[in-house]
Amino acid sequence: MTAVDRARLAELTAREAAALVALHPRCAALADEARAHLAYGVPMSWMAKWPGPFPISMASAAGAHLTCADGIELVDLCLGDTGAMCGHSPAPTVAAITEQASRGITAMLPTPDAAAVAAELTARFGAGPSRVARWQLTLTATDANRHVLRLARHLTGRPKVVVMDHCYHGTVDEAYATLGPDGAVVERRGSIGAPVDPALTTLVVPFNDVAAMAAALATGEVAAVLTEPALTNVGIVLPEPGYLDAVRALTRAAGAWFVIDETHTLCAGPGGCTAAWGLDPDVVVVGKTIGGGVPIAAFGLIPELAAQVERTITADGEDIDVGGVGGTLAGNALSSAAARATLTQVLTPAAFTSMTTLADRWADGVQGVIDAYQLGWHVVRLGARAEYAFGAEPPRDGAQSAAEDDFPLQQYLHLQALTHGVLLTPFHNMALMCPATTAADVDRHTTAFAAAAADLTAGADA
Repeated sequence: MTAVDRARLAELTAREAAALVALHPRCAALADEARAHLAYGVPMSWMAKWPGPFPISMASAAGAHLTCADGIELVDLCLGDTGAMCGHSPAPTVAAITEQASRGITAMLPTPDAAAVAAELTARFGAGPSRVARWQLTLTATDANRHVLRLARHLTGRPKVVVMDHCYHGTVDEAYATLGPDGAVVERRGSIGAPVDPALTTLVVPFNDVAAMAAALATGEVAAVLTEPALTNVGIVLPEPGYLDAVRALTRAAGAWFVIDETHTLCAGPGGCTAAWGLDPDVVVVGKTIGGGVPIAAFGLIPELAAQVERTITADGEDIDVGGVGGTLAGNALSSAAARATLTQVLTPAAFTSMTTLADRWADGVQGVIDAYQLGWHVVRLGARAEYAFGAEPPRDGAQSAAEDDFPLQQYLHLQALTHGVLLTPFHNMALMCPATTAADVDRHTTAFAAAAADLTAGADA
């Protein structure tokens, strides 16, 4: 394994930052102007995490490419951190949005598109072992997860939720919890203004730890287990053989809901990991991708849970709007039209086949560079998504993955990719393919990554 010299890393980062400034004077000027009225100089604080002195400013985007305000075209492997997994502005989605916008955007009334979206989601996530077949639409997966947890507590009469250590499910309070050094449930690092001690609402267990899951469920306090089928926001952590089946069996025995959040893992195929791996959840949550970039998400329940919800919450309809589930813009006409077009015409089975092939090409290219320069890192694959990380072996849980992270090294690699014409998501070393991604796009990243590896290891002893 080749060690990364910290002084060399700092020197390379400074060099790439200078290159970014030189390449993007218009973006720099726009960033300066934005600071006058936008906190952090960006419309949403996470955008401040892009590497370099300022985030580039988007002028346009189409397919797998993005053009910045300086007219530089970039290969986009970030794709809005999954929000644009269908590619930027796919023609069928744009056509549906344009047509619907001319006929009305929101009225807090259903349209035929909403029912069509639910039917398509059932076809994807409700076949095989899964029986998820009743859906509600939201604007974000955060909203969907939040609503599901409320419903689970309501119907089970239990106060707590189980989440995985180092998970991420959007800005859901119950999921901003992790395990401290002594194994106690504590606030996640960086948690802002937590409303209550997370130990009051949440039990946290390591991913892939069946015994810990069994112990948590044995308390009798758990309304739901909320998990991604593979962790994605702390690096990709894949489930060990039999783990998800064990969670299913344990939750069923304990009378707790088994909730699978497919917001990122939809990359595994048209029905996410639920369909690809034959999973049997009580609830599925999907978000971001299904609207082609227009805000929408959904949660689906098995029929008997949906019947309980309707029977116990909506018996007379008087309080259906004040229970903490729903939203005025949820299920709006524009989002529903966008999702119908995206699901039926863009994110097709054929598109996923191509996307997965290209993700494998990306992973093979990165792994080849890692091996050639003896970096001692690894690559993990999940359908149309792949990611490299700085440990020698893929981690089995979130804590191990987090411990292997190296933020300064990550920032350099992202900045170097950016100055070489490639966007990676600023949160981790993930690349995502869309239907418009090409082999040339993938190879451009491999070339840039090889150059970074050569620079990092120049003069180093293997």
